[in-house]
Amino acid sequence: MVTNRNQHSSETRTKQAENEDHSHPNKIGASTPYDFSARNLTPYGGLFPVATMLETLGFQKLVEETITVERTTKVMATYQFILAIVLGIYVGFSRLNQLRYIARDPLLAGILKVVHLPPQCTLWRFLNSLHVGIARQILSIQRRMREAVWAAGNIMLKSVTIDTDTTVHTVYGKKKMGARKSYNPRNKGKKSYQPILSFLAETREFIAGELRNGDKPTGKQIARHLQEVFQSLPRCVVSFFARADSGFYCWEAVQAYEKFKCQFIVVARKTLRLLEELVAAKWEPSPNTDADEQCEFWYKPKDWGKAYRFIALRYEKDPDEYEAEETVQYQLFATKQYKYRVFVTNMSGSIEELVWFYSQRASAENLIKESNNDAGLAAHPSRLFVTNQNHFQLAMLAFNLNAWLMLFNRETTDTTESLKHTTLATARLRFLFIAAKIWRHSGRTGMSFSDHYEEKGLFKRLMTRLRAIKPHGDSFVPVLEPALA
Repeated sequence: MVTNRNQHSSETRTKQAENEDHSHPNKIGASTPYDFSARNLTPYGGLFPVATMLETLGFQKLVEETITVERTTKVMATYQFILAIVLGIYVGFSRLNQLRYIARDPLLAGILKVVHLPPQCTLWRFLNSLHVGIARQILSIQRRMREAVWAAGNIMLKSVTIDTDTTVHTVYGKKKMGARKSYNPRNKGKKSYQPILSFLAETREFIAGELRNGDKPTGKQIARHLQEVFQSLPRCVVSFFARADSGFYCWEAVQAYEKFKCQFIVVARKTLRLLEELVAAKWEPSPNTDADEQCEFWYKPKDWGKAYRFIALRYEKDPDEYEAEETVQYQLFATKQYKYRVFVTNMSGSIEELVWFYSQRASAENLIKESNNDAGLAAHPSRLFVTNQNHFQLAMLAFNLNAWLMLFNRETTDTTESLKHTTLATARLRFLFIAAKIWRHSGRTGMSFSDHYEEKGLFKRLMTRLRAIKPHGDSFVPVLEPALA
């Protein structure tokens, strides 16, 4: 028997996307029942990668080897106290009394290996017990952590750019030790602190700094800071560039740069002798900058050891501005007819190249703003200056946690030019505030995240890299290829 069939039978059509059955949306309304019976839930699931990074890089060992505290703690160890404060700042709670909001968070408590955080008074007693040398020890921990992160993250930068700046923290209250009435443009006449900070332009890391009183830093203090900056850089760095504003215009700073063979450009401060040099200089049109004219000359300021190259830009004032009172502006100083931007440098590039190079320093101001607003740098918790100095370093350690995580989470095709900076505020929204449930079964503990988390791919990649970190002698095996150089 022969059966007749079509030679070209049509295939069964698949269901189109619009015809597929979808689950019904959750109906949430005013009458939706609720309870507080769920356990081991946390809104800070992003602390898991932070804890993984600190564990694989040996952070606890570094703290226990470096921090010297004579006070015997009972509730928690010294390492647990420091980590609790740093993670609290990283989450967004820069005040010790705010840690009570996360005191029983199961993830934070699990990282610290405690049932819950101690009360505020215990945290205060610990912070006030730290001596004046602790700030330098925390800075040393950051230096060693940076070397570990660069080794494990395969960061092999031969040349770096150092941006140094100061900021003003207005101090409220009559009994704040170290506060001075000094330069304070936003709150004139009020007491303030003037911290000094240095950042790496390529990786956006805080490299060195300290909380200072409100007095203007002296040349010796600036030189000491710069020496600490150069000594805090990883060993692979062999070439240095530096940028600073007029607050660092002094012979001691120039000597410090020259000592470490650093190429620098610093804004010059207005003096009568410098104005005479500007008037006598040969000015030319400046088509490649925003200025009207430009010039360069060699000049030896008073008490300096030798002459240096000065480059200057000149902006002609409008007629209405001629009779205006002279004001000292950031990067600018004015005469009756012109406004000037003057730089001293030991670099050999053209004027437009050096001016462009200095203009990139604006990123350091954004990093300082991020430190003040997001890392709680301006939240000085105590009237004791030593306590505030130590809290300053803890806040900057929390700031660097974000920078280091972003280095591990970078794309393999990134370069120093294409590497994007994710601020701490944005990182919290994308990678920290993640709902998670901690479960325990058959003696094992695990975490479950929502399947709707948009950044699950980046999260998995970051965890894979962090868990792959392995020690190799005194260093670590790189987990990323190729190197960031």
